[in-house]
Amino acid sequence: MHKVFITATGKFLPNTAIPNEAMEDYLGRINGQSSRTKDIFLRKNGIKSRYYALDTQQQTTHQAYEMASKAIDDCLEGAAAGKQNIDFLSTATTQSDLPVPGFASMVQGESGIGTCTLASHQSVCAASIMAIQNAYMHVQAGQSRNAVSCAAELPSRMFKASRFAGQSIVGTDAALPADIDFLRWMLSDGAGAMLLQPVPSRTGVSLEIEWIDLRSYAHQYDLCMYTGTNKQADGSISKTWLDYESMSAADKDGAINLKQDMQLVDNIVKLGIQRFFELVDEKKIAPEAIDWLVCHYSSHHFKKQITDLLEKGGADIPAEKWFTNLYTVGNIGSASIFVMLDELLHSGKLKHGQQVLCMVPESGRFITGYMMLRVVAPAAPGVVTEDIATIKAPAIRTQQKPVQEWLVRQLTGVWFDFERSLQQVPIVKRIFNGQLTLEEYKRLLLNLRQQVIDGSQWIARAASNVSMEYFHVRSSFIRHSSDEHRDYQILEKNYINCGGNEQDLYTGEKNIGSEALSAYMFQRASQPDPFDLLGGMFIIEGLGNRVSGKWGRAIQQQLQLNADQVSFFIYHESSDSNDNHFERFENAIQSDLLTQAIAQKIVKTAKVVARLYRMQLEELDNF
Repeated sequence: MHKVFITATGKFLPNTAIPNEAMEDYLGRINGQSSRTKDIFLRKNGIKSRYYALDTQQQTTHQAYEMASKAIDDCLEGAAAGKQNIDFLSTATTQSDLPVPGFASMVQGESGIGTCTLASHQSVCAASIMAIQNAYMHVQAGQSRNAVSCAAELPSRMFKASRFAGQSIVGTDAALPADIDFLRWMLSDGAGAMLLQPVPSRTGVSLEIEWIDLRSYAHQYDLCMYTGTNKQADGSISKTWLDYESMSAADKDGAINLKQDMQLVDNIVKLGIQRFFELVDEKKIAPEAIDWLVCHYSSHHFKKQITDLLEKGGADIPAEKWFTNLYTVGNIGSASIFVMLDELLHSGKLKHGQQVLCMVPESGRFITGYMMLRVVAPAAPGVVTEDIATIKAPAIRTQQKPVQEWLVRQLTGVWFDFERSLQQVPIVKRIFNGQLTLEEYKRLLLNLRQQVIDGSQWIARAASNVSMEYFHVRSSFIRHSSDEHRDYQILEKNYINCGGNEQDLYTGEKNIGSEALSAYMFQRASQPDPFDLLGGMFIIEGLGNRVSGKWGRAIQQQLQLNADQVSFFIYHESSDSNDNHFERFENAIQSDLLTQAIAQKIVKTAKVVARLYRMQLEELDNF
């Protein structure tokens, strides 16, 4: 499982900030009359300004998916990954622009992100945590290296005065029911986005996601914040907006209005604090260790309730540790936590190692969301945090057979000798002491490419020389050959992305170490049943499994490179196919073909390959 970092954030707030006194110029006046309750609700929520994707003629200026796209643009500007690198898109919203297709599809189409995996999350405020959690789990599991999570809200168009014209629920004095009017003066528009990656940013502050906790209590409560129906006196639902004889009938009955059950809404504070205390008991939260509390409380009315309950539970968090932009940006629903984190990340207030707790309650049918983050400051340019001394020997599973156990002991010794010898190779020293130059890195790629391209070929030759009685080993070699074919293509792209000349890839020669290594591998692959090549696979796949990721990160750190310039090295450490490579090796040595004589040959081949691989690195450009 990989660590996950928020390495970049962005936001989009449409048009200009709108003060309280100008709100009705954008939302309109119902039946031409000013609201008599606006000031009451504004005093309760404490909001002073907000943003609307509306003009003063109540025309929509931006769609929600357009705002999400602009937030992604802001997030990825100068980030370590561009749109062409995004492999997972996870979106959140309360109300998409279209019922069909999903919001994520609309955002992808608008943003220009290429072919990727995606997920649409629709709820209310906690849809944000759902979307972030999905992206987090994809990166954590190694399914994605560059995931974007975003959210956008556009509730203003649901509160335009024209929406209520002719509705039977509007009183003769143009007053709206409190369950609608309350939201009309609280909700606003906007979007936010974040980039999640398995390594921290090299140039800016990152936020490591330590854990995410999401709990739903829908089985305990009726609808609280909802649209598409009207609740009966007992809290039940008789029909939804799609069950009316027409859309106009549903609209006239107020079924399409966004509402908040004022009798239930205070329960969200109780549930949120209850879950907070549970997380304290579970040792996930230590209140005194929190440096920043990024709390999405939807209205100032709720803040005192939260602080009072925290204090009574002995978990008081000082006011200076609270971070919110509710009063200047408004309540943007699911986009709020994205925009708050963006502002905090760019505030200059964060220090390395600080703990940031995010709290996102939702009153839709009651959900609590928590996320713990750790501030990670960037390493200074040229500083390498990877340590070659921490490289470990590849772990090999055995079935406690004497020959297997002897082979594992021998191979472990070969690996430790190989590891120590690598530390003395000049190019490896330069990688880990921070002295590598970009030109040297390109030379390393160019020299490795000439041997890597032979990898799939000698493995295929070995497969062709395995007899039918060992068909399972032949199949493993063939699958391995297919995987190796992809490796040199990734290497070539890295070389070109670093400014290398593509023509050099096809005209380059093997250095004398690569020449010796390839010749030896082809010679062994040409023998009948060349099982001793398992020793070579142990060394080469051990490099990928245990070493290459450290090389890649060390090179990336000191040269300030993007992911698509070092992916050849880092890919080997994290890809599923690499894990399969080692499983194939383990399966082979656990089969009945392993005799003491074959085990001895495997060890010798491992020693030879280790020495020749080191020679390949020592003889860079020696053609």
